[in-house]
Amino acid sequence: MDLNFNATESAFRTEVRNFLDEKLPQDIRHKVRNGLILASDDYVRWQRLLHDQGWGGAAWPLAFGGCNWNAVQQYIFEEEAAMAGAPRTLPFGVKMVAPVIIAFGSPAQQQHFLPRILSAQDWWCQGYSEPGAGSDLASLKMQAVRGDTHYVVNGQKTWTTLGQYANWIFCLVRTDLQAKPQRGISFLLIDMKTPGVTVRPIITMDGAHEVNEVWFENVRVPIENLVGEENNGWTCAKFLLGHERANIAGIGIAKRELARLKQLAAIECRHGQPLLRDTLFATRIAQIEIDLMALEITNLRVLSAEAEQRAPGPEASLLKIRGTEIQQAISELLVQVIGPYAMQLRREAMVAGFSGELAGPANAVGLAASYLNLRKLSIYGGSNEIQKNIISQNILGI
Repeated sequence: MDLNFNATESAFRTEVRNFLDEKLPQDIRHKVRNGLILASDDYVRWQRLLHDQGWGGAAWPLAFGGCNWNAVQQYIFEEEAAMAGAPRTLPFGVKMVAPVIIAFGSPAQQQHFLPRILSAQDWWCQGYSEPGAGSDLASLKMQAVRGDTHYVVNGQKTWTTLGQYANWIFCLVRTDLQAKPQRGISFLLIDMKTPGVTVRPIITMDGAHEVNEVWFENVRVPIENLVGEENNGWTCAKFLLGHERANIAGIGIAKRELARLKQLAAIECRHGQPLLRDTLFATRIAQIEIDLMALEITNLRVLSAEAEQRAPGPEASLLKIRGTEIQQAISELLVQVIGPYAMQLRREAMVAGFSGELAGPANAVGLAASYLNLRKLSIYGGSNEIQKNIISQNILGI
């Protein structure tokens, strides 16, 4: 693979950079670069700006309103957007359920849902994990009983990210209790406003309301909201999980945070000299940078497979493992650079910006919360231990 960008690709990078300079709101840029909390409207504004530019669905086919960008174009955009301080595109709509609807949905589902995802008219969340079914997703118990015109859904989903903002949820449900676990699962699209749907917050260790549990009590879901064939939802699930694990890698975000780490390490001093001159600390940064470069190459290979309309395979598990480990390692070193000042956990300061009441530098705000929040990366989307099993079985043949 030639890692040098040609003239066309370099021109595209310039186009993306100019768009970001002109259209990315300064208040959003400030929040992202300083680790402050983004409001739901910030994500919606950004998606609508991309949609207005015609860039709302980077990897989508042109026939569905997408850009049909190739792997290199997607990589360039993600890198430039992250470095500029743009929010991460909410994956649940654009990058997760939309590819499933494109691949397995009916024409009616495609015509209705896809334009609303592009314009951020709908906010989607994911209904996969249950209290007893996380990494072992096939053991899920939430049941959907089919009637003449509707399914009646009962059960619970948990760790539902940003479900408090969502108006739609895509769910794996059990539609055949007698079949083998993977065979008796179906993929449903559920309106969150339907009677019987209840969202309850889960407050995480960093004090954030990011995830939720969602309860379903006799929720009536129209049969036309079934994606693909009944009892064949595991095919959709595997397809979606491949996209999710590839997206978790977060190459651009890791590069932005690595640059931030190197900048702070050149300023912050220990024993009279910048930390970047400390041999041990500089070696740790260099190792992360080497690992990140290797991850970029693998990421481009996975994106190339998607461009050929092949679902991400076990390579996505590699991205998930190394991407999450690198992000966690960077967050740990960021806390170490700032030292004791990084341990101040004040959510109000992360909402409103730096508060003069806090001791230490302004860049300390949010570092502890980010460190704590990123501990989840090696668990969600299928724990890293499960991903290693997938690699051993599908790549190594063990």
